Amino acid sequence: MSLLNWFSQVWSVTKFGLLGIPQRRGSVAAALFGVAGVVAVLVGVLSIAVGFRRVMTSAAPPDSVIVLRSGADSEMVSGLDRETTRIISEAPGLYRSPQGAWASPELFVIIDLPKRSSGTDANVPMRGVEPIATNVHAIRIVEGRMFGWGKTELIAGAGAAKNFRGLNVGDRIKVGPEEWPIVGIFSADGGTAESEIWSDAAMLQAAYHRGDSFQSVYATLQTPDAFNMFESSLTNDPRLNIKAMRLADFHADQSTATTKLITSLGFLVASLMAIGAVFAALNTMYGSVSARTREIATLRALGFGRGAVVVSVMIEALALALAGGVLGAALAYFVFNGFETSTINWQSFAQLTFAFAVTPALLIQGITWATLIGLVGGLFPAFRAARLPIAVALREL
Repeated sequence: MSLLNWFSQVWSVTKFGLLGIPQRRGSVAAALFGVAGVVAVLVGVLSIAVGFRRVMTSAAPPDSVIVLRSGADSEMVSGLDRETTRIISEAPGLYRSPQGAWASPELFVIIDLPKRSSGTDANVPMRGVEPIATNVHAIRIVEGRMFGWGKTELIAGAGAAKNFRGLNVGDRIKVGPEEWPIVGIFSADGGTAESEIWSDAAMLQAAYHRGDSFQSVYATLQTPDAFNMFESSLTNDPRLNIKAMRLADFHADQSTATTKLITSLGFLVASLMAIGAVFAALNTMYGSVSARTREIATLRALGFGRGAVVVSVMIEALALALAGGVLGAALAYFVFNGFETSTINWQSFAQLTFAFAVTPALLIQGITWATLIGLVGGLFPAFRAARLPIAVALREL
């Protein structure tokens, strides 16, 4: 048999199968939407992890670093005194301007605020900063004004203001024993700072009786290559017990626990749903083969090969699976992409606001899953169709 003749046979058998779909619309719809559901759930859940990691790393340029107490894996468990922050600011390799070294000592605390969506309380990070912080973090006020230095005033990140109550300009929230006003909303190019509330560090220290202590120092290097010189100067100083990290690496570490949890749950749920989708595909394709038993036997009697029958049934199964995959991918994109929410960062135990991110890589991954479901769902019915005895099949109704 020539290759052209074999392809002609495959096309003929496949065409008969596809034309019979309207007669099996119930089982076909079940398989189609089963696959679409698997893809939509998988892509939707994984887009949470991608969005979470994206916001953690989006505002971490290569010349940005963070300094914590040695052994601390987050700002919450770190602690630095004023003298330590002064020594850090004098280290070689830092960018300097007329304002001084771009090294920002910062205080990090957690307060409870209700979510807009549910009203339940959540941990919201509050950061006390000094004037140099506006250069190091490159924030910009998008509503209202900057808080006054030496005043008990606050500005809220755009993400925090969208997701938590009491953070509109003019609102007041409790900080320590008093209520402080929100005087502005700021943007940080989609970075983690947009999940925070900022104030003057000296005022926040007084409100929480923190003396003159800080949790971290954020700094900007002269160039990304200056990191080794900066880190070596700090780690070799006998007066210090600290560690320096590139901000991108720190944020990547901070996102690891949450992204692993979300990704694991996503694959677990999708795998369970995929089992159901495979059975739906098997049912559909077995139904297709059963309904076409006499037709397939007739074609076999006319000289159509078993290989052409197997391939045609597999093509039909893949076509249905891919249609369901595309449907599920489109549904995931339009429903989830850009959806804003907040979740707890298990490293800092504070809420982080972010947007789901449905990327092309996730869409391809979802459609790949649909393809695998189609392959598994069509494989056994295809072999059953090819192995039907012609004489027996012709006698079936």
